[in-house]
Amino acid sequence: MTYALELKDLRKSFGKTEIIRSCSLAVNSGERVAIIGPNGAGKSTLFNLMSGRFEPTSGDILLNGERINGKKPYEINRLGLSRSFQITNIFPKLSVFENLRCAVLWSLGYRYTFFKFLANLEDANDRAVELMEMIRLDKKRDILAMNLTYAEQRALEIGITIGGGASVVLLDEPTAGMSKSETTRFIKLIKEVTVGKTLLTVEHDMGVVFGLADRIAVVVYGEILAFDTPEAVRANAKVQEAYLGSSIADAQGGH
Repeated sequence: MTYALELKDLRKSFGKTEIIRSCSLAVNSGERVAIIGPNGAGKSTLFNLMSGRFEPTSGDILLNGERINGKKPYEINRLGLSRSFQITNIFPKLSVFENLRCAVLWSLGYRYTFFKFLANLEDANDRAVELMEMIRLDKKRDILAMNLTYAEQRALEIGITIGGGASVVLLDEPTAGMSKSETTRFIKLIKEVTVGKTLLTVEHDMGVVFGLADRIAVVVYGEILAFDTPEAVRANAKVQEAYLGSSIADAQGGH
């Protein structure tokens, strides 16, 4: 069986310090997976390995069945994996429309050329408009990205992340810093824009996790302690002892 994303006995060490210890994970196409765990558990390191920022010490990463170990981030992106970051990563001095148009160019077949005017690329312009409407920023088309609210900037980053047509999307703490009402709206947005895509997200808000994920991977000390449905993870005594504790009770009481 070919998975959208598969980790096989993945390990990562920095010097003598082993951060990721024998992680194996298989994510189905179209599945939404939340990666949770205490600070320092290795969640961001896993994302950095999947997206090519770090190279594994050993083990394999397969994207739609293709081994991507050692590939550069832009090569992995072109194979169909895109990610957002904890810190918003946009072009602050470009407008909302220009940010999104930049994101779609490569997927539409436009390579390095100095002989085309962006304004004349109708398919890129149309796709950028479509994305603006999806992330509900169509009324902010010509606003510079740096002048958007924090939540709007995060929405723009989601648009950029999916703009390249990736089939696998990694979101690193997408709702961090948002109010409760902003978080509720943002979860709805994430669900809408990732329909048909495979989603992996690192998230600390248990309400977000249990409201969004089909399955949850619990990472503790660089190992995957559990990978199961939200209901099974809620009931897992080892998970409660190692990480969730009162957080899981709070999340369960909120649903």
